[in-house]
Amino acid sequence: MSGTVYGIGLGPGDPELMTLKAARLIGEAKVIAYPTLAGGESFARSIAADYITEGTREIVMDVPMTVDRAPAQAAYDIGADAIRSALDAGEDVVVLCEGDPFFYGSFMYLFARLKRDYAVEVVPGVTSVTTCAAVAGMPMAARNEVVTILPAPELVGRLDRGHSMDVLHSADTLVVMKLGRHFARVRAAIDAAGLTEKAVYIERASTPHEVVLPLSKAPEKAPYFSMILIVKGADPWL
Repeated sequence: MSGTVYGIGLGPGDPELMTLKAARLIGEAKVIAYPTLAGGESFARSIAADYITEGTREIVMDVPMTVDRAPAQAAYDIGADAIRSALDAGEDVVVLCEGDPFFYGSFMYLFARLKRDYAVEVVPGVTSVTTCAAVAGMPMAARNEVVTILPAPELVGRLDRGHSMDVLHSADTLVVMKLGRHFARVRAAIDAAGLTEKAVYIERASTPHEVVLPLSKAPEKAPYFSMILIVKGADPWL
C-alpha cells in the first residue's frame, strides 16, 4: 500500500508554537521533505530541527524566489516526484511548512500535485498573521469587524492601477504581508491614507530577531518575513 503525505504547519518560527501533533509526526517520520530558497538553509527545517530523529531521510526542494513562476513550479514538480517514489515504496512522508500549510503555505503546491493519487493529511499551524497580532498586542477583529489580508505585491499592483486607496480606507483591519522590496511604496501609501499612526510594523515574529515598532519608527528596509497591521477599531466592542 502507498504511504500517506502529512503536510505539517510549523508555525511562525518559535518551535514552542508547533502543535503537539506536528511534533509527534515529525518525531516519528522516516522521510521528511521541505523547501529551501536558492540552495540556502531551510527555515522550515530549522523550526523542526529538534524533533527530527537520526537516520531520517530528507527530500530537499530548492525553490527559487522569482517573479517568473515557472522555475518554482518546476521545483515542486521535482519534489513531488521524489515524494511519490517514497509513497509508492510504502513510506509515509512528512512535509514541513512554515506557518500554516493552506495559508500562503508552500505545501499547497505539493498538495495539488499529490492529492488525487495518495492519502494526504494536513496539520494546521499557527499563522504569521495571528502571531504578529499577539506580539504587537493588537486584537485584530471583534464582533462584526472584517479583516483584509493583502500581500504587498498585490497592494503595489493596486497602486499602479489606481485602486489601492480604496482598500486602505474601507478595511476595518488591514494586514499587509510579504513586504520585502515593496516596503517603501506600501509605507508611502499608508502615510498618504492618513493611517500611519494606526499602523504597527513587525518582522520575524516569535524568533530571536523579532522587531515590533510603530510604522513611523520602522527601518527603511524590510525583510520578506515582515508585515504591517492596521487596526482601526471600527466596532466599539468594549
